[in-house]
Amino acid sequence: MFEIEWYIILTAFILDFVLGDPAKIPHPVIYMGKAIEFFENRFRKHIKHLLISGFFFAGFLIFSTWLLSFIIIKLSMNIHPFFGDFIQIFLLFFCFSSTSLEKASLKVFYALKKGNIDDARKKLSMIVGRETKTLDENSVTMATVETVAENFVDGFLSPLFFAMIGGVPLALSYKMINTLDSMVGYKNDTYLFFGRASARIDDAANFIPTRLSVLIIALSTAFFSLEKGILSFKTGFFQGHLHKSPNAGYPEAAFAGALKIRLGGPSFYHGSIVEKPYIGKEFKAPQKSRIKHACDLMMLGSFFAVLISCFILFLTG
Repeated sequence: MFEIEWYIILTAFILDFVLGDPAKIPHPVIYMGKAIEFFENRFRKHIKHLLISGFFFAGFLIFSTWLLSFIIIKLSMNIHPFFGDFIQIFLLFFCFSSTSLEKASLKVFYALKKGNIDDARKKLSMIVGRETKTLDENSVTMATVETVAENFVDGFLSPLFFAMIGGVPLALSYKMINTLDSMVGYKNDTYLFFGRASARIDDAANFIPTRLSVLIIALSTAFFSLEKGILSFKTGFFQGHLHKSPNAGYPEAAFAGALKIRLGGPSFYHGSIVEKPYIGKEFKAPQKSRIKHACDLMMLGSFFAVLISCFILFLTG
């Protein structure tokens, strides 16, 4: 139950590429979010020390996600191996979100292409946590490319990584980790202590995938231009650490080098300005066309990551 077959990963990837996130099928992340909301007050109520309650809160939800998915897959395999494979494909499909991110990001691009900055800001606000009301075209473009780079890891590479080492249950557990971080991993009065464990677990979970992303992005870039591929690799590893986040800077820097654009800088989050250093500071600010290029690079990177994963599983299977 801790292993996964190569064809399960490949089929799940193809389904994500073709379908994205179907609106008529409830996404497991929705239920993860509801579980987080349901149990937060209960853990706060019964364990008064916020650091301790936050730790047990995160651990309980992550383990429960693993256990529930393990039981579902185990029961489906007992019914029939083909049914078990179908359930694994179905669940892993929901762990991938490259296509939905591409569609959401391209909506920002098309709004900018039409010259509708207000619509572009609105579309951007759907996929980022920062304030977008005052952003100009360059800032909207930069924020969109950064989101594509970061979510290449969160929405694809990390779930793939954990599926490789622990099967679908571990991939779903990662989705819970990522959802916890997005909902309670804030440094504000409400979650500074309670959400600290969730944020730190997310940092630890993404540590390896973010650094692997530099290799994947550089390889994908080198497929078209060896020079840009080397530049992506160098920028990723030599400037990735400049970001305030221990992980987000690496894919951003790899994209910055691949596309020869400057990312980062000060941004507004929840009413406060957050000072961030520039990444790829030797390059120019991105033009709106770079959003589309970033999406293409993300999808190509996803394709290469799947090919490499399937090849490894095929050889070791």
